[in-house]
Amino acid sequence: MSIVTSLALVGGIIACGVFLLLIAIIGLVGALKHHQVLLFFYMIILFLLFLIQFGIACACLALNTDQQKDLAKNAWKIADRSVKDQVQRHFNCCGFDNTTSMSHPPCYNIGLCRDSKYSNSSCCLNKSNNSTRDTCAPLCTCWTSLHREIGTGLRISGGIGLFFSFTEVTKLFLSSPQGTEY
Repeated sequence: MSIVTSLALVGGIIACGVFLLLIAIIGLVGALKHHQVLLFFYMIILFLLFLIQFGIACACLALNTDQQKDLAKNAWKIADRSVKDQVQRHFNCCGFDNTTSMSHPPCYNIGLCRDSKYSNSSCCLNKSNNSTRDTCAPLCTCWTSLHREIGTGLRISGGIGLFFSFTEVTKLFLSSPQGTEY
């Protein structure tokens, strides 16, 4: 089973990698040839990348639990039925949460409903394909399972983003001419 379900995401990651490779080549050529104009554009692009990466990293670290839930709820609303089914099976959960009326695939076939503790739950007994109300027990909703994963992912992404944004600042200072003439 593939974790990445979007070809657009893979294409975006490859495009970012190619862009960063081109920027690195510009910096390398500018440094080897002592070309001030190339180094200047390299510094400008690095500074813009630093601002973008620093902003995204701070945003990842600054999201509180309510904002994470709103983000996940909006993603759940626009997700395909097959993605929701994959989430329910992978995290062994049913529906998003108890307070919203968002559709979700039937839950009778997930492992949680096979457990005797939840087998009589209303979400497990609903075998129709149009579950429109999340009437599951609070312990088995997908938000209960996802909120730790989302929080951990955002903290890791934010930390790595901050680390690499500060390495870009270091590269920026190392590539700047310090008043020496070539």
